[in-house]
Formats: sequence, C-alpha cells, structure tokens
Amino acid sequence: MESIISFVSEVGFPIVVTMYLLYRIETTLDAVITSIQTLPRQLKE
Repeated sequence: MESIISFVSEVGFPIVVTMYLLYRIETTLDAVITSIQTLPRQLKE
C-alpha cells in the first residue's frame, strides 16, 4: 500500500503538469486552425 501511495505522489505532479500543458496547446491549436481556415478568404481580398 505504501508503494502505491509513493508512486501516485511521485507521478501525480507530472500528470497534472502534462494535462495543463495539453489544455494550453489545445487552445493554441484552435486559434491556429481558425487562422488557417480564414486565410484563403483573406488572400482573395
């Protein structure tokens, strides 16, 4: 039981950081996708 608690405490922080970074990357990718989708319309003008 102690080994499981030790493992979660050691691995838990990197998992939280990874999830946070993935969320930030997702919002950035949404902005990039929107920009790419509007690019042809802007080039026509």
